[in-house]
Amino acid sequence: MSEVKISAEPRTEFGKGGARRTRRAGLVPAVLYGHGEKPQHIALPAREFAAAIRHGGLNQVFTIDINGASGTTLALPKAIQRDPIKDTYEHVDLIIVKRGEKVQVDVPVTLTGEAARNTLVVSESTTLAVVAEAMHLPSELLVSIEGLEAGAQITAGDVTLPTGTELAVEPELVLAIVSQAQTAEQLEGDTGEAGEETAETAEAAPAE
Repeated sequence: MSEVKISAEPRTEFGKGGARRTRRAGLVPAVLYGHGEKPQHIALPAREFAAAIRHGGLNQVFTIDINGASGTTLALPKAIQRDPIKDTYEHVDLIIVKRGEKVQVDVPVTLTGEAARNTLVVSESTTLAVVAEAMHLPSELLVSIEGLEAGAQITAGDVTLPTGTELAVEPELVLAIVSQAQTAEQLEGDTGEAGEETAETAEAAPAE
């Protein structure tokens, strides 16, 4: 994953009122911290930040250029608060990273292919915790379920990881389960039995 350069402004207003004014100005309130550095309150351009997240995912690495500061800082989103109705970013926590260091992140898991006929795939986890070099974080992990029969399981240990990436969880962690789907006949049978039970209950109930 490549880094994205983004500018930032020092933020001097705090609290809900200050955050609202920051967002009205087209900026996202953020805090930058880590590696023993004093936390810095900054504001990021909302459109540029949103575009970077859409393109690179939640584990996008940013090179942040703070107005008035010397040099730039590498950072990774640690926590993102989002308004699901307005589809806007409310606040971002950014953790400072260094080139060459390894960090733990949750990477989206995407199931590909089709399991065997008459099966149902149940996802137990949509992300997988891994450890990787900060500048080479995978954006997603692909796992094939092609042809899997009922009773099969996909575990963390089944995932093929990129070079330099390691699991941060036990290999036995279950990510998805393939189970037997009910046939049309079974569904009709269940419906019929339910109907018969309802009728029997109605007949047994005393009239008011």
